[in-house]
Amino acid sequence: MGVSGSGKTTLGKALAADLSRPFFDADDFHPEANVAKMKKGEPLNDDDRWPWLSRLNSVLNDHLQEGCVLACSALKESYRKLLFEGLEEHLLLVYLKGEYAYIHQRMQARKNHYMPATLLQSQFDTLEEPQNALVLDCDQAIEEMMHTILNTSK
Repeated sequence: MGVSGSGKTTLGKALAADLSRPFFDADDFHPEANVAKMKKGEPLNDDDRWPWLSRLNSVLNDHLQEGCVLACSALKESYRKLLFEGLEEHLLLVYLKGEYAYIHQRMQARKNHYMPATLLQSQFDTLEEPQNALVLDCDQAIEEMMHTILNTSK
């Protein structure tokens, strides 16, 4: 979890490949209305997010037996509560934390993503840092982050 541009997808894909588990990017599950809103530079509100989070909870439940890796912003505690409902014993929440300036620079370098860098501040404004997560600095190398995650989940 973390704000847009923190490296969730890159880390999640690498971790899923290493674990031989399916990878899901929450961005792929947004309804068209949410994507259109973000493309226009409008931040999502709670009403936009509830159905999306509920759908993601279903995906996680569908893959409970074999496990999976999900990259999702999960910015608020209430979002995480819905997202992980019924799964609390079966997950490791990893929070990719970073400074605004660093992440903003990364977002400006991204190509072909509907989330504009202009919305990053709204994500930081919404963010409620989790109390029950493995916290990693998003400027670490992917290999370092994977090593920490894999050693924590044993």
